[in-house]
Formats: sequence, structure tokens, C-alpha cells
Amino acid sequence: MNRFEGKTVLVTGGNSGIGLTTAQAFAAEGARVVITGRDEASLAAARATLGADALAIRNDAGSIAAARDLARQLGAQDIKLDALFINAGIARFAPLSDIEETLWDQTFNTNVKGPFFQIQTLTPLFNQGASIVLNGSINAHIGMPASSVYAASKAALISLAKTLSAELLPRGVRVNVVSPGPVSTPIYGKLGLDDETLANTAAQIKSQIPLGRFGTPNEIAATVLHLASSESGFIVGTEIVIDGGMSQL
Repeated sequence: MNRFEGKTVLVTGGNSGIGLTTAQAFAAEGARVVITGRDEASLAAARATLGADALAIRNDAGSIAAARDLARQLGAQDIKLDALFINAGIARFAPLSDIEETLWDQTFNTNVKGPFFQIQTLTPLFNQGASIVLNGSINAHIGMPASSVYAASKAALISLAKTLSAELLPRGVRVNVVSPGPVSTPIYGKLGLDDETLANTAAQIKSQIPLGRFGTPNEIAATVLHLASSESGFIVGTEIVIDGGMSQL
């Protein structure tokens, strides 16, 4: 399939995990892919897997100035976007008693404020019929202990899909959300947990998934590409949960 032949796609946080897998899936179907991330080395490595015309741009997903600069860089190269996957985000878990303002601010800046203003600054660059997919989370729905700030940030992002859809539809731009459950990605190694605690946490989470396993980045990417393509043209302001049945218990 070449659903994205001749199209340009931007994936934020496209240098690892779900973002990189999704960027590679877009490239495999003919898209010119632009990825962002904060780490220069992983950006360069990711770009090498995406084709000769791929772009990798260092960008801080939580910064309004960086959002504006990204739009400026793309506009200066006369790049128009057919799809945008807002994937960059952070997950910091802590019990209520341990949460400090810095954790709140960092989480909401990266997961909500940055994406909002990135979409705002990129709006003039969207082609007619473009699609935006936001990466949410089932944590917005299941009330997992120690996830209050992260869950609240993802709930805000999911809500944005409905209001942004209403505002952007006159421009021919659809907005939807994928909300993954537990997925095997490097993000679990960034939670600040020691190896034993991380292993115990993973086992405890796995026991709550009816399918009995974590999801894979490829499974998330497949749904993102569906929502970004014209075949989903009647899906607007919708959240698709991809969690192996975890949130249905």
C-alpha cells in the first residue's frame, strides 16, 4: 500500500518508541516524513531509517517558542503538511503526597501546552484534507494510582480533539485521538524506577490486561495511519482506545 505517496507527514517525538515506529510506517507507505525530538543522536539515527528526503529537527515539545520556530522552519522550506501525529510527551508518576509544582508544570507544558500551540502555529501549513492525530492514553480513563498529573494532562489532550475538530473542520482538517494502553516502548525505562520496581510494576500492569500482554508500537502505528489516511474520512473528533481490553474491566 502507498496511501501517503506524495504526502508530507510530521511526527513529533519521532526519534523513538511509538513515534519512530509510526514515522517508519508512514515512510514505508510513500510519505515524506519530518520528525522532531530533543536528542540529536537519536534524531540522526531515526532520520537514517526514513528515506533520503526525511527531515529531523531538534525541538522541545513543551516550548511555545520552539513550536513557533518549527512552523517557521517548515514554512521557510515551503513544506505543507498532510498529516500531523502529536506524539511527543512525558510520563512522570508519583503519589499525590510527593507531587511538586515542577512535575505538574513539566507534564502540562509538554503534554498539553506545547501540543496546543504547535497545532496553532502549524495550522497555516495544513493542506486541505489534512489529518491530526493526538496521542492520548487510557490513564485518562482508568484512575491508576500515582498517575494523577499524567492522566489529567492526557484527559486535557483528548478533550482538545473535540474542540479543535470543530474549529479546524472548516479548513478541511480532521482531529482524532489514539489512546494506547501499556505498550512495550523505552518510556517505561524513563519513569525513574529501579529495575526490580520496574519489573514488578510491569507484571502488575500485565495482569490487568485481558489479552495478557503489552501492546506493540506497530499496533499503535497502524491505527494512527488509518486515522491519518482518507479511508477514515468520516471519523472526526473521536478517540480510539488501543489497550487489549484493559479499560473495559
